[in-house]
Amino acid sequence: MRTPQKAGVTKAVVASVIGTIIEWFDYALYGAAAGLIINHIFFPELSATAGVLAAFATFAIGFIMRPLGGVLISHFGDRFGRKPALIFSISLMGIGTVTIGLLPGYAQIGILAPILLVLMRMVQGFGAGAEYAGAVTLVYEYAPVRLRGFFTALLQSSTVVGILFASLAFLGVSQLSETDIISWGWRIPFLSSAVLFVIALYIRRQLDETPEYLEVMQKAEQDKKDHKLPLKMLITRYPRQLFYGFLAVTGHNANVYILSAFSLSYMTNTLGIAKSQALTALLIAALCGVISAPIMGWLADKFGAAKVYILSAIFTALFAWPLFMLLDTKSMEWITLGMSIGFIVGFGGMAGPQGLLLAKIFPTQYRFSGISVARELNSMLIAGPTPLICALLVQYAHGSSHYVSGYLAICCLITVFAVIKLASYANTSHETSAEAGRQQIV
Repeated sequence: MRTPQKAGVTKAVVASVIGTIIEWFDYALYGAAAGLIINHIFFPELSATAGVLAAFATFAIGFIMRPLGGVLISHFGDRFGRKPALIFSISLMGIGTVTIGLLPGYAQIGILAPILLVLMRMVQGFGAGAEYAGAVTLVYEYAPVRLRGFFTALLQSSTVVGILFASLAFLGVSQLSETDIISWGWRIPFLSSAVLFVIALYIRRQLDETPEYLEVMQKAEQDKKDHKLPLKMLITRYPRQLFYGFLAVTGHNANVYILSAFSLSYMTNTLGIAKSQALTALLIAALCGVISAPIMGWLADKFGAAKVYILSAIFTALFAWPLFMLLDTKSMEWITLGMSIGFIVGFGGMAGPQGLLLAKIFPTQYRFSGISVARELNSMLIAGPTPLICALLVQYAHGSSHYVSGYLAICCLITVFAVIKLASYANTSHETSAEAGRQQIV
């Protein structure tokens, strides 16, 4: 018979995993569509290169909204509870994605089509801004102390499941004729997200608040003024943790969006590889990432999140050039190998320990806001613009990928510096009595 605590962990993990899958299904879906089809539907008047750049620019717009959504939704998540905040965030993401699938294209309504596309990307981004932070917070506060790295890593693994679903959806669509894809086929993946959205919404309505959060809120009644503005308290009391937490995810974001979004455009538009082959390589590589992230999270529980994170970032910086050398062979075997290594070590090694590292450096009453602000500001400045930056770098280098490799290496070295700094703050005691048996980060 399951105890209430175990039942709570199960519900928290299931609700968070499904929400995270939807978040990254939505984003990977648009990332794949941006490199393959969005330019033809919404920017047909532009040249092929300009159309791809415009599509990636709308991809980046969603990330501009993420910090705003993250700050506002996580504020309510810290003030009034994890559950209502998570229900609100998943609702916005579902509405944004399904509506994109219903939008008429440029051929039907002209300039209004890309305007509506941008608005829906903003709705998506606003909701997604609090999704991962809320999911990590919920799982971290429910999970057994010695397995927090593993359980929070399941959420990062779920991001890749979302990427896999998106890639599968477009792989299926790519079997249609070009005419059918442009006329109606591209809509199917976006509309299919409605199924996941309904399931996630139902499960989240069954959630209870975490015991740790309830305990802290009871204590906060004695000092209500302190808890009214979580962001203000973070900036005044934990500015270094916030700053280095922001920098720590730089290499991870650059690596993920180079692998999941930019690589498709690079392989199809620069190297001339068939869409179906590029998507197949991404599918296999992403599946490796699904398996890798929980393993890396478990290693973080055993040896420390910072150690695993730093070693992975260093490897990814060094692998930045071999990665594109393998892609440039145009051989599916070598391409799949290169992308798989990127997902196994680069993604798994930085994603697996990430939830544990970030959740540990913020106290319970500000944890949702702290994780959200740190991650989403970085998403706005690094994750969202990365495909666009890389496309511009390739254009500037006349088709060469060397500058893209340099960009990825620099981002990973920033991560190494930030995680070293974070390690000194991660062991500061923020824990409540509900967190007895505290685990070391390094």
